[in-house]
Amino acid sequence: MNKINNSLMRFQSLRFPQSLLLVLVLLTSLCVQAKIKVLIIDGQNNHDVWPKSTIMMKQYLEETGLFVVDIQRTQYLWKSEREKSYLPMAGTFNSVALKEPKEDPSFAPSFKKYDVVISNFGWNAANWSESTQKDFEKFIKKGGGFVTVHAADNCFPKWKAYNEMIGLGGWGDRNEKDGPYVYYDKENKLVRDTTAGNCGAHGKQHVFPVTLRVPNHPITQGMPTSWLTAKDECYAKLRGPGTNMTILATGKDQSDKAPTDRNEPILMVLKYGKGRVFHTTLGHDDYSFEGVGFITSFLRGVEWAATAKVTIPIPTDFPSAENATSRKFTAITK
Repeated sequence: MNKINNSLMRFQSLRFPQSLLLVLVLLTSLCVQAKIKVLIIDGQNNHDVWPKSTIMMKQYLEETGLFVVDIQRTQYLWKSEREKSYLPMAGTFNSVALKEPKEDPSFAPSFKKYDVVISNFGWNAANWSESTQKDFEKFIKKGGGFVTVHAADNCFPKWKAYNEMIGLGGWGDRNEKDGPYVYYDKENKLVRDTTAGNCGAHGKQHVFPVTLRVPNHPITQGMPTSWLTAKDECYAKLRGPGTNMTILATGKDQSDKAPTDRNEPILMVLKYGKGRVFHTTLGHDDYSFEGVGFITSFLRGVEWAATAKVTIPIPTDFPSAENATSRKFTAITK
């Protein structure tokens, strides 16, 4: 209140009417306090961690003070049992857990209320209704932000616009009909490989190196050129249209049975109409979400998708090429 009174006094010295001064100051105060509006969508994911990881992402975002986060999920839940204690933390939903995914015709978020949408869906998630798909396409085309996390790039293989948004996808019977493999080869050359073959693979979970390919992008600016993930999956053999896509960083599978010897896309940005998309393949389980590399790139990616700018700094505990770093997650209950 003292700030508002001080501002009023300054404006009064310029001889503005009192009513106009109050309106101007209140509007200024509201603008300063405005937060980025985020919607996380979930409900069906082959990764059992999803009820917890949604809460983790919500908490990470809100702890910055920059975001306000809502959650909306399908009424039919799949693979929610392992982390069911986290379900109530997302709010009250009329939901039922099923043994198999099922389309929810009532799932129709009001995307236009938000600056950015984060998908925590996964492989084999049931399709959205045609009207919800169209609403989502319109939201992104008109300038909305979208963030796809880990298995969200496994979703909706037959939805053409979605595959254009995410650039590259995995599994879901995707193959050469859906677009080329895209990766960096051993000579660090970007390759678009049209060879026939199935889509999506990974070796054992492990700590693996990430290499920046575009170090001056707002999301990657200030990161080390190379850094280590937490224990995670290094997605490989992704393919798709890959149009209007920039690969910010790649990962190199170091496991015994690595599916490729290539540098695979890990962090990507895309344009879809006027909208911005941030695509991260990191985030397999809760310990993966605890990695500081994941947390930092995720937060900065969400801010960029929403605003085209990044103000969130690189933390002092960000991983290096020699040391992976993590932060143990503890949910804040109200």
